[in-house]
Amino acid sequence: MTIPQAFIQELLARVDVVDIVGRYVPLKKGGANFMGLCPFHGEKSPSFSVSPSKQFYHCFGCGKNGNAISFLMEHAGMGFPEAVQDLAQQVGLQVPDDDITPQEKERAAAQRQKQATLTDVLEKAAQAYAQQLRTAPRAVTYLKGRGVSGAIAKRYGLGYAPDGWRHLASVFAHYDDALLQESGLVIVNEEDHKRYDRFRDRVMFPIRNVKGECIGFGGRVLGDEKPKYLNSPETPVFHKGQELYGLFEARTAIREQGFVLVTEGYMDVVALAQLGFANAVATLGTACTPEHVGKLFRFTESVIFSFDGDSAGQRAARKALEGALPYASDTRSIKFLFLPPEHDPDSFIRAHGSDAFARQVGQAMPLSRFLIEAASVQCDLGTPEGRAHMASNARPLWSALPDGALKRQLLGELATLAQLPTHDLADLWRQTTERQTPRTQTSASDTRQHHAEDAPWRYGSSNQAPTAQTGTGRKNFNRRKTTGSTPAYGGHGHPSPGSHTPPVSRADHAARLLLSHMDFIDELSHEDHATLCASGEPHTALFMWLEGQFHEHGAQPWAVLRESLRGSACEHLAVRLMTGAHAQAEGETRELRQELRGLLNRMLAEQLRTQETQALAAAHSDPAALQRYRDLQTRRVALERLGHQSS
Repeated sequence: MTIPQAFIQELLARVDVVDIVGRYVPLKKGGANFMGLCPFHGEKSPSFSVSPSKQFYHCFGCGKNGNAISFLMEHAGMGFPEAVQDLAQQVGLQVPDDDITPQEKERAAAQRQKQATLTDVLEKAAQAYAQQLRTAPRAVTYLKGRGVSGAIAKRYGLGYAPDGWRHLASVFAHYDDALLQESGLVIVNEEDHKRYDRFRDRVMFPIRNVKGECIGFGGRVLGDEKPKYLNSPETPVFHKGQELYGLFEARTAIREQGFVLVTEGYMDVVALAQLGFANAVATLGTACTPEHVGKLFRFTESVIFSFDGDSAGQRAARKALEGALPYASDTRSIKFLFLPPEHDPDSFIRAHGSDAFARQVGQAMPLSRFLIEAASVQCDLGTPEGRAHMASNARPLWSALPDGALKRQLLGELATLAQLPTHDLADLWRQTTERQTPRTQTSASDTRQHHAEDAPWRYGSSNQAPTAQTGTGRKNFNRRKTTGSTPAYGGHGHPSPGSHTPPVSRADHAARLLLSHMDFIDELSHEDHATLCASGEPHTALFMWLEGQFHEHGAQPWAVLRESLRGSACEHLAVRLMTGAHAQAEGETRELRQELRGLLNRMLAEQLRTQETQALAAAHSDPAALQRYRDLQTRRVALERLGHQSS
């Protein structure tokens, strides 16, 4: 689905980033902006600023910044189309689908309506189950026996499905409604078409998507009956291979603790949250998929898989390894925690306590080591045959890694284990790949393309390294230097170690002021425009572009300008100037106008000085040049005197 840039600009012009962020983060007015505790990293003093004029947010602590779309993507974990759709619904806009037929549009609209209706039905059932838990002593006793408090039960919305065939008939007025079957709450017997509840006499675990909507349930028996766990079936709103239990509830803790724990069961998540590890999630009775891993990396750069210590846990870990490999970039951390065979995370933490579990987490195995161990299973590395077998096992795992330092280092380690020169192992694997069938090659290509297509929508990428800044006052602006460069908004590069951004120039500062407060353009004279455009490339192109945008569209906030810049020649410069703490040109509007005026005066004075030199050089052959020199000097001195008075 291709969403036109023009629509995105209109959408960002309609929504208010203060309202969007304010639904998730308590904000207080602080000068021209709103301040709050950053939702992307743990802090005690507010450093998270939301600008109504720019329609942009920025954290002075961790460097996160972006607009309303990027906030929903980074904080709520939505994909780009989902975030756009969510905002569009809030302001009554229809996302254009020009690349699909009217019939497809109609079907898509019907599907969205069906999904909204199904989540409403499931939410009503969740509330009914939660109400039942209060009057179900067996279920309460079971949860207390597992160490679950009332506060944790409420946080995760735990409930109880009574032991009866048609309890939901007392919840829904029309028990024969097809929606009850389609949502997975009710089963219809194929032979006699009689209806009955899917979940009976079970503790209920509501499953929520990243927006907090109920999309399904997991139910656990109170005794040892089989099946012990029962999940909702696949429905239009619930897909096991894409959803993770507890992710909605764990979002804040994941960011505060800096990593996410991936477990296998509902009770693991609840028990870990009870004892201080609220950053845990669980797969839903299925192997960990690349979709699961990709969703987790929207919230953190560090994932630890914590599986049961038995053989089933080992198999689950191997599946998780395969799903995680395409995401194992040089800036991410992926580890595997293997508990003793007799334990799962729930039983281990109840038997040994939080501190012991924390030590286990700290000793988790890095992906690189687990990859080598997985490739070496049942391989005798003391023989040529065993080493060749290991190399054969390692090739598809290593090939799935994204190119980078980690992949190249692993090639060297695997070559050492195989007792081959690195270039020989690489050549051998390359030849093997070339002999593969087209079907296999296409599959690998599709995998890479999937991740390449996902990357461009990572607004305000969480991969960016925080930059250390000095000086926060407006008067220190021109003296600031950054200790590292912040990647461009919407970009994917990373600063090289020890890199430095150049000192802020007057043209930089003027451009930031105009990008932040576009309405200032209306107050500039023709000479001011000429002064800005004479500042040299690449600034000249940016100032000319800004003036054209102002005359065509009027004053626009930076969030909208950012979208208009995509693909233009001056995009890189504008994004660089408006990214990072050094980009925050904050203050009272009157003061910022004066600041721009002072900048323009000093820039004009510099240009007059250059013209003075040229006039003086021409004076020996042009009598009028000497008078021109005197006029230029008089005006320059007046401008400089004005500048000294304003400072």
